[in-house]
Amino acid sequence: MRYLNFIENISNWPLHLKYKFGLKTSDPLVFRANNDVTFEVPKRLYHEFKEIFFENAYTVGQQIKIKKDNPTIIDIGANVGFFSIYAISKFPNANIYSYEPIDSNFKQLSRNQDLNCDKSFKCFNLAVCGHRGTIGINFDINDEFTTSATAINYNKNSQIFTEFPCLSIGDIFDENNIEKCDFLKLDCEGSEYSILYNTNTEYLSRIDQMAIEVHQGKNEGENLESLRYFLTSNNFNLFQFDDKPHMLWAYRL
Repeated sequence: MRYLNFIENISNWPLHLKYKFGLKTSDPLVFRANNDVTFEVPKRLYHEFKEIFFENAYTVGQQIKIKKDNPTIIDIGANVGFFSIYAISKFPNANIYSYEPIDSNFKQLSRNQDLNCDKSFKCFNLAVCGHRGTIGINFDINDEFTTSATAINYNKNSQIFTEFPCLSIGDIFDENNIEKCDFLKLDCEGSEYSILYNTNTEYLSRIDQMAIEVHQGKNEGENLESLRYFLTSNNFNLFQFDDKPHMLWAYRL
């Protein structure tokens, strides 16, 4: 099934086999997805690339289909943009808003945006949390691309602590004149609690469905049980796979 997904998602899929068997050494690798979408995959992030294009990581639990030809999709914790690229390849007329605070990641995200400049693909070098201002994030500054940043359980005195400018879901809606979000992806290393708990019901009601990677925190409410309660209280239906407790899908019928 994984390879069937990959062949369905990637038009130049033989490149993966060349790379896998050591016949292709360029870095980054350049893949082509459906609808003439081209993007770069640094070898350092090949695992993350496979999660999305082999495993459909953020959509495998999606419970309602996006029916619009031009949906609005918000990607929070975009990293270098693999999910945004995946979304554009499925919906070439989509309006994509991608948020990534780490500069090294954002540089590659911007590169993938440039490769698809004919699409409505907007990228922002910002964190998203429950307020406008700054947020503290711990991450390895020596890592070429960061995949292990965290906004929970961080140490302010750590050498890997940095503050980043941030904004809220409400700010995203207001600044981009978004009336309805058809799909919200949240993979923001612990900020999901602050983001959602501090989004008022008027904005939450304008989100049709979400894919949320859930991270366990130490503070009250920073756990799956509390998050599930919050979402059901705001009229979302929920879905999870038994073998993927870290992923939660929320949707409105």
